[in-house]
Amino acid sequence: MNPEARCRVGRLCFEGSESRNRLSEILAWPVLVLRDDSSNAITTTREDPVKRTVTLAGIAIALAVTGAVVYAQGKAVIFADSRKASFKAMMPGVSTSLIWGDTVKGPDGGFTRFAPGFDAGIHSHTNDVLLVVLNGAYLYKDDAGDKRVGAGDFLRIPGGHKHWSGGDAKEGALFYQETFGKFDLIPAK
Repeated sequence: MNPEARCRVGRLCFEGSESRNRLSEILAWPVLVLRDDSSNAITTTREDPVKRTVTLAGIAIALAVTGAVVYAQGKAVIFADSRKASFKAMMPGVSTSLIWGDTVKGPDGGFTRFAPGFDAGIHSHTNDVLLVVLNGAYLYKDDAGDKRVGAGDFLRIPGGHKHWSGGDAKEGALFYQETFGKFDLIPAK
């Protein structure tokens, strides 16, 4: 029986994958074969060595970032109550309470509070910013439109992405925020 015929209909198969059981052979990026319902190969491609290198570099970076976060947090459980947090004014209309990490060097995580009606202007950040709103509403605008990020909602802002943000006019916003590098705010030109 042809070993390629063992691949199931509509599934992505690695040529010769039935005999491969070692990670080093799988990472060799074998020829990929797609099959239709007649078990005929419909697409065959060989992965480019540059693409493989970029993919492996991406995996290494992701592991390094994860390691940095774990290192920054240590092995202890972290609990923080936003109602009892000690906030420090960062700029007019914004106060923060650092829970873990270092905002200057990164990574870090903490609570941020926007005063009612706060306007951060159009800006970007060097690193991704992840946030979960706890109270009020974080207002967000970019070329794709406006978002009202309310209590319980999550937002990821990619590093380098130009946007506007602010706090709800009546309630402001209280949110938990994390970055995987230093935190900064770069005004748009």
